Amino acid sequence: MNIGILGGAFNPPHIGHLVVAESVREHLRLDKVFFVPTADPPHRIDVGRATAAARLEMTRLAVQGNSTFEVSDIEVQRPGKSYSIDTLTAFESFYPKARLFLLIGSDNLAEFHTWKSPREIIARCELVIFPRSGFAMGEIKSEFAKAAQVVNAPHIGVSASEIRRRVKRGLSIRYLVPSAVEDYIMKHGLYRD
Repeated sequence: MNIGILGGAFNPPHIGHLVVAESVREHLRLDKVFFVPTADPPHRIDVGRATAAARLEMTRLAVQGNSTFEVSDIEVQRPGKSYSIDTLTAFESFYPKARLFLLIGSDNLAEFHTWKSPREIIARCELVIFPRSGFAMGEIKSEFAKAAQVVNAPHIGVSASEIRRRVKRGLSIRYLVPSAVEDYIMKHGLYRD
């Protein structure tokens, strides 16, 4: 079994996440892609971040209807910082015979050397890079670039920070997030302040 792992804040999950995951799944013939919302990301401080429980629920709503997508609450349930190496270790125990693929954006490749145990990560899974705006693969100087497989998934110019800004200003986010996610954001008054 080939399993993709896509971690992130998913604050909120949007169509860009879904398009990338589906493109990588199809290109690499993955059996499943797990979306793993982080509880406490070591490299990011999101102003206006929704609670871990809300981001987990929105991610579940975002992937509903796609049988090859699943959501894991492993990082939300684990106390402390959310490190990819710990998540990989857990997935290895859950799926001991699976081949694991860690999906990260090209922006994350630029700082991959600062992650906890980056060499161990690439020794234990396939590192898959997808393009992110402002981070062209040819311009990223990383010793880990040669260990990574690049998948040229379509780039959708949507960002979670822009979605949060739009909600705060009372602007539409229709078509930027799945409708179930939009409904959840509005119902729970997320990102207003």
